[in-house]
Amino acid sequence: MRRRQILPALSLLPLAAPALVSVSLAPAALAQSAPSARDRPDLQRVEAYLNGITTLRARFIQIAQNGATAQGTALIWRPGRMRFDYDAPEPLLLVANAGQFMHYDKELRQPSIVPVGSTPLGILLRERITLSGEVTVSGLQREAGFLRVTLFRTANPSEGRITLVLAENPMELRQWLVVDGQGHTTRVTLSGIETGIRLERATFDFNDPRFMQGPVDNN
Repeated sequence: MRRRQILPALSLLPLAAPALVSVSLAPAALAQSAPSARDRPDLQRVEAYLNGITTLRARFIQIAQNGATAQGTALIWRPGRMRFDYDAPEPLLLVANAGQFMHYDKELRQPSIVPVGSTPLGILLRERITLSGEVTVSGLQREAGFLRVTLFRTANPSEGRITLVLAENPMELRQWLVVDGQGHTTRVTLSGIETGIRLERATFDFNDPRFMQGPVDNN
């Protein structure tokens, strides 16, 4: 079944994949280079942008390395909360809350849980995102109005890396790529992005009876 093909990517919790607005970078932009002193202003802008996100809703498409695709709706409520509802026929749900990432198969009624801190994607859920110290920036590239920033947790580089692709003007997170410890890549693109929206706490609460009802629109 197609969903079985995308589970390896989900175990590392890379949200979604390329959505309606896909960002294509030239091959030269894919090469990684450590940031220099002149890159610091751009990294500070990225920090300020990410820390300025409290809530976010977007459509997503996920593409795994084997070509399997899925799409759905993504919610982020920083710090600490994320939810990805996959469109049918995928019976999948991915939720982060209380320091845990849960992947749930609605057909099998089978959850699997890993600590948020054990995944590269957990960097985005920190209360304060700092692109230094506990987080290492291994690359920063500029290409056609986009910034591409590659990060990993300094204490555990073997767990994998996440590359954020952001539009520069205005700054907006459009895409990310997660590379796991085995070198498998999952590409995620967001579209229809809304920020600063009201979200329902029960949407992220594993123990709330309303949890399986899906996202609530409070606009």
